[in-house]
Amino acid sequence: MLNPRLETLSDYPFQRLARLLAPLAPAPGRSPVDLSIGQPMHPLPELLSETLRANEHLWGRYPPVTGSPAFRQAAAAWLTGRYGLPPGLLDPDRQVLPVAGTKEALFLIAQAVMPESKAGRRPAVLLPNPFYNVYLGGAVMAGAEPVLLSVSRASGYLPELERLDPALLERTALFYLCSPANPQGAAADLAYLQRLIELARRYEFLLVIDECYAEIYTNNPPAGALEAAARLDGRLDRVVVCHSLSKRSSVAGLRSGFVAGDLDVLAGFAHLRSYAAAVQPLPVLAAATALWQDEEHVIANRGLYREKFDLADARLAGRLGYERPDGGFFLWLEVGDGEAAARRLWAEAALKVLPGGYLGRPDHAGVNPGQSAIRVALVHDLATTEAALADLVAVLAEPEA
Repeated sequence: MLNPRLETLSDYPFQRLARLLAPLAPAPGRSPVDLSIGQPMHPLPELLSETLRANEHLWGRYPPVTGSPAFRQAAAAWLTGRYGLPPGLLDPDRQVLPVAGTKEALFLIAQAVMPESKAGRRPAVLLPNPFYNVYLGGAVMAGAEPVLLSVSRASGYLPELERLDPALLERTALFYLCSPANPQGAAADLAYLQRLIELARRYEFLLVIDECYAEIYTNNPPAGALEAAARLDGRLDRVVVCHSLSKRSSVAGLRSGFVAGDLDVLAGFAHLRSYAAAVQPLPVLAAATALWQDEEHVIANRGLYREKFDLADARLAGRLGYERPDGGFFLWLEVGDGEAAARRLWAEAALKVLPGGYLGRPDHAGVNPGQSAIRVALVHDLATTEAALADLVAVLAEPEA
């Protein structure tokens, strides 16, 4: 009765983590702290509730799939200002589409663009390894072959484009990339993004860049794929970017984001979403519009994360392979065995972290590139974060009994 493709999907990482920790009790006398999931805990922007209240009369109306003109214009204006795009490069009515968070968009876009075959073979979807599991789910359920490109510290945690086999690229239909990356926080620079765009056009595949962490950075604003395309030749074909308010504005429960880029792809994606997707309610669109138009709360939000990475610098410098990431709010720590470290931290300090192997799959050599790491989400307040980092170092600095 079920789609057999479901059998190729492993349990979602947090289901696996629940099973891993189920036999263990958290450290006695400790209040558990969940550092496993990237759920922002910062204060909500004040204008959120204000805008929702002001537009509550719209709850009774069906919203259009394409959202409101005000939302599309706000998103296009934000992209243009943030990435220095030429005025008029983005048509807000045809090249911006609201989505119920980037998770929905990343999964469904594979269903919209996947051909039955490419170069006479099963189409391939390329994704970095480790990865956000939705990329894999989107590829599998669209009938494609997911091809995992293992990344490491040596590769800058980005796929090595020069090592891609032309025969593989010929049958590639879609390439997922997250920048700044989940889980390591590495950001692709303009030159890298432009090389990737050139490959997408030469081999006729869609490049989908997940930029949901783009507004959380510690030094320089990360480059964007639309920015790279604009500087390359001013065309946006074969490029789609995904953005969200979940991390930027700490409103994960609003489930609001957008996709932008290739005109033809966006038209097809809008057509699919009219059948298959949750449409954003008009009060939510109004609140999202206000949030995209406001930068003050984003600057404050970014400052809170910067303080927590300053704490991480002080606690972890020279330990566990720590590097301050380019962006995002995760630590990617080398602990030898991610599952063993997660069990120890739960049993000895009531800290819940995610084994890095749950974000990866074994490569052609049978090696899961995330197996030796843990991902730690710095989403709590400063005091909670400081205490958690101290406990993490205390536990992992001691040899296992």
